[in-house]
Amino acid sequence: MPLVKPLATDENEEVAELAKFFNETLGFCPNSVLTMQRRPAIAKAFINLNMAVMANDGTVTAEQKRLIGYITSAHTGCRYCEAHTILAAERYGGTDERLDNIWTFRESSLYTEAEKAAFEFALAASSIPNAVDDVISANLHEYWDEGEIVEILGVISLFGYLNRWNDSMGTTMETGAVDAGERLLEKNTTWTRGKHV
Repeated sequence: MPLVKPLATDENEEVAELAKFFNETLGFCPNSVLTMQRRPAIAKAFINLNMAVMANDGTVTAEQKRLIGYITSAHTGCRYCEAHTILAAERYGGTDERLDNIWTFRESSLYTEAEKAAFEFALAASSIPNAVDDVISANLHEYWDEGEIVEILGVISLFGYLNRWNDSMGTTMETGAVDAGERLLEKNTTWTRGKHV
């Protein structure tokens, strides 16, 4: 049971309008946003941040951003965010092969050296304590410019917020996210809904 129950999607007109963004990325408005709207300013600020971080104004693709979000979420153990990010990665062009092999990225030819550097950075940056060191930084700078690094760290940081929000809240997982978790994650990981019922 969630710590705080989500409100209806039409509870706040301004939040509902902004939340249409999630219809493209997920196909539904996440319960995390519906919970945040108990304080509409938080929901609106979060949605605007999410739209800014996930915008495709640079060269970090929508699929890459969702894979970085997935790695961050899986590393921190947020089952809710794992299901959402893997679903979004698929919706943004992630092939079954890339999604199925994400945890063998270091040895896989499915991912570029630039992606591998970003994924290593995601693991290090989402670790507690933070594990970003000179080697990881140098490798990241070899493949990505400073604007792209800001985009990548924006995704990692956004999901750091969401991982804490959803795991602490025990946010109820939506049917679409459950389906994605069962279809895309259970075969290769120990993914379960956990407390997100």
